[in-house]
Amino acid sequence: MEFKSIADLRSIAEITPAVPKLTRAQKIAIWVDALNKDPGRILHPLPEIEWVAPAQRASLRVEGSPLTVAFNDPALRAAGLVSDQLGDGLAFFEMTEAEAHDTLCSCRYGRTMTAGAASRRIGKLKGGGLFSGIAHWIVQTWNGRPVMG
Repeated sequence: MEFKSIADLRSIAEITPAVPKLTRAQKIAIWVDALNKDPGRILHPLPEIEWVAPAQRASLRVEGSPLTVAFNDPALRAAGLVSDQLGDGLAFFEMTEAEAHDTLCSCRYGRTMTAGAASRRIGKLKGGGLFSGIAHWIVQTWNGRPVMG
């Protein structure tokens, strides 16, 4: 086996730092902490995401949303969050569309929300799971709203 220094390796290969592998709960906890740094900050929910055409939903974003706060956090970016668009948030935080609707949609908050209110709702995602998704579907169907999917 031959020993090579980092400098030697850089001349023959691209070296990138390892991306930390965080669990869903860890990612959500970091997001909640980022929101709680300024709990009175006014944020903007995503506008009625259940009514956005599925083809456009992934690229949905709003400046100053809870996803913007997450994207601006260096730890979450280092862990792989690539933007504050809904699709990237869903994939990174391993959220269902029903969970995103419950935590990020304007129909839950109105035109604005505080970071503290968002952190409380997002913090509940750590418990999430199948039952919350089924309960959401039942309530939405009962209320005559479109079910995302």
